[in-house]
Amino acid sequence: MFTVLFLVLLALVAAHWGPLGTADRDIVVTLHHSAVRHHGFTRVNRVLTDWFWDPWAMRALLAAAVGWLLWRREWRLALWVAVTAALGTALQQAVKAALDRERPRWPDPVDSAHYAAFPSGHALTATVAFGLLLWLLTLHGAPAKWPRLMAAVGAVSVLGVGFTRLYLGVHWPSDVLAGWLLGAALVYGAIASYGYARSRTGEREASPEGRVRS
Repeated sequence: MFTVLFLVLLALVAAHWGPLGTADRDIVVTLHHSAVRHHGFTRVNRVLTDWFWDPWAMRALLAAAVGWLLWRREWRLALWVAVTAALGTALQQAVKAALDRERPRWPDPVDSAHYAAFPSGHALTATVAFGLLLWLLTLHGAPAKWPRLMAAVGAVSVLGVGFTRLYLGVHWPSDVLAGWLLGAALVYGAIASYGYARSRTGEREASPEGRVRS
């Protein structure tokens, strides 16, 4: 579902669909006017997007999680998390290069960003990072309070980083939505494929042929 929605949004952006472009412009223009007037709040948004929710900060969280899994000798799970994170970055860059969508341009910008706009790398990376971390907590049977806390922090971070990218005028709303959708698709794909791989391994180990091969 997330993949289909992302592809639909990608097609609309590639086709320069008028209603979507109008909605994108209306939202960012309103937010930019606020950002120009409220310097203090703009600085807060820059700190949040450049330090706390920066893609490299999100990747550092996942790298720590992979290190913990390797320490526990959970090789397959560590590989799954690492590959999912790497695939997210690769897909993001590939779509950016293929679509080459321009970012909003302002005579009085409050921030700057590089590369093409669609999809938002910040939104995608935060979605993947917190989605995978929440999955790992659930998979390892963490006490209920920890998944709830991670879900709350993740929701605030994913929604918050999307807002900062719009408020600072470096993305269109459809860029952020695309990052969320593609990130969610990657997380659910990782969870589903890992469950399938585990079930296949279990079937082989339970069969006579599997015991002979092992």
